[in-house]
Amino acid sequence: MPLTTIITVNFHQAEVTIDLLKSIASCYGPSEVEIVIVDNGAQESNQAAFTPYFGNITYIQSKENLGFAGGNNLGIKQAKGDYLFLLNNDTEIPEGCIETLIAELEANQNIGLLSPLLLYFDQKDLVQYAGFTPMDYLVARNAYVGQFEKNVGQFNNQSYQTGFCHGAAVICRKADLLKAGLMDETYFLYYEELDWCEKFKRIGKQIWFTGKTYVYHKESISVGKASPLKIYFNTRNRMLFIRKNTGWLNTVLFSVYFTLIACPKAILKFWLNKQPALAKWAFKGLWWNYTHGKNSRDLGYPIK
Repeated sequence: MPLTTIITVNFHQAEVTIDLLKSIASCYGPSEVEIVIVDNGAQESNQAAFTPYFGNITYIQSKENLGFAGGNNLGIKQAKGDYLFLLNNDTEIPEGCIETLIAELEANQNIGLLSPLLLYFDQKDLVQYAGFTPMDYLVARNAYVGQFEKNVGQFNNQSYQTGFCHGAAVICRKADLLKAGLMDETYFLYYEELDWCEKFKRIGKQIWFTGKTYVYHKESISVGKASPLKIYFNTRNRMLFIRKNTGWLNTVLFSVYFTLIACPKAILKFWLNKQPALAKWAFKGLWWNYTHGKNSRDLGYPIK
């Protein structure tokens, strides 16, 4: 098996990351896999906590919280492998996972990014991701394929082109990445993997899903399901994604819909549910797009 670099970002979750390291070590040795751990927002080094669990770890401490995109980019720059496998630290992999993914890539040179079947860790017979439907760029909406279906093997032998990869588990050739470029750090959190898919499409590559292997995902460990952080960046980046990846006419039409219909509806719902903090950050996420250029690095959110 060619050397594969697994890149994972840790953010104050050493025990979760250690569980990932244990799952990798149960399947692969140091000559097959290099692990790059980016310790995001770490004021002190945690290297000693991780190194006992695998024999080929590159540890990178970042005192600044660089977000999902920035953290992964920092790891990508240090990766030595021919294949780069981005894994959330809140995932665990089974035996044969990487070989299966590489075989899919080698069998089809058109594939740029490939994600496996994702299953919920706490309910391992339940599907989280089996691909995405195509994006409706006028409203910036698409949907999961297979989400919440009981896993009875319906995706086991399937591989197909899909709308987008899933950022929790995605593999690519390093050579393709060098052509497509790194993740866009303007997003910081959410939508960066969708934008990354658009970059790969622009170099003529396709986005694929395979059910021939799977990854367990501990969904929402890093960010609460209805936190100000999540509401803000989902709102902000949904519009930012359209601004960056569609023409001016689509951007104008989407902006009218998003500003006059979608966001007011969401804000009203938060107020009715007595969640004023969420309403405030939804508005701020919208307003950021009217006060910042699409490549601005001003997050508009007090990240610590």
